Amino acid sequence: MKQATLFSLSLFLLFWSTTLAISPAPAAAPKAPAAKTPHTPKAAAPSPKPLVPTLPQSPDSPDSVPDDITRILKKAKIFSTLIRLLKTTEIINNVNSQLITAKTGGITILAPDDSAFSNLKAGFLNSLNEGQKIELVQFHILPEYVSSSNFDSLSNPVQTVAGKDPVRLPLNVNALGNSVNISTGVVNATILGVVYSDNKLGIYHVDKVLLPLDFFVTNKAPALAPTSLAKAPKAAKENSSDDDQEETNQDHNKSGALSLSRTKLMSFGIALVAMATMWS
Repeated sequence: MKQATLFSLSLFLLFWSTTLAISPAPAAAPKAPAAKTPHTPKAAAPSPKPLVPTLPQSPDSPDSVPDDITRILKKAKIFSTLIRLLKTTEIINNVNSQLITAKTGGITILAPDDSAFSNLKAGFLNSLNEGQKIELVQFHILPEYVSSSNFDSLSNPVQTVAGKDPVRLPLNVNALGNSVNISTGVVNATILGVVYSDNKLGIYHVDKVLLPLDFFVTNKAPALAPTSLAKAPKAAKENSSDDDQEETNQDHNKSGALSLSRTKLMSFGIALVAMATMWS
């Protein structure tokens, strides 16, 4: 009886263990979705630091439109002489028209203030003819827009509206740190600040009038070496003198010969008279 009971218990345990071995394991609970890290936008790269500071009086109000340079300069209140030159040379009309029609490029104006003009030699502006006044104003205008942080990218000599001639019209820009210096071969000027700047027009305050070198250097042509043609008249004169002298000598010779002939004739005549006397 005990053996039968143990045998039955063994069978039960064997059956139970086999059932556990073949039954599938319970499905794992689904993983909770990982929490999404909120996207952090990348910080914008800091804009390059301008080499030229913005002036306190910069007319950046909405009523200063980039196609009216006169209004911008008037608002700054220190560029009366430059405004007058822009008007009298009529360059202001060309510049304003270019700003309106140009789709790319732009313009940069290097603007001397009234103090810079007053430091010129007395009567200097009045001594310039109309062509020189036009060249002076054009020499302060670059035919491209240069931002306040981009002066160090210019290639020297820098081209101006007056032209790009390293001998007559050199304009060299040297940007170092926060300082921008300009050399013309006559003066060394410094950009003091930004008067106005957008993506088409840049106006920068300079402390001196940029004088072109060709105002002060006279390119005289070297004197030509005397040519044989230049000496010809002198030679002709000398030849003429020689001829005159020769003619004079010939005249003297002729005169001497004639005098000698007369003497011989007179001697011959006297001899004949003497012979006639003796024969008589």
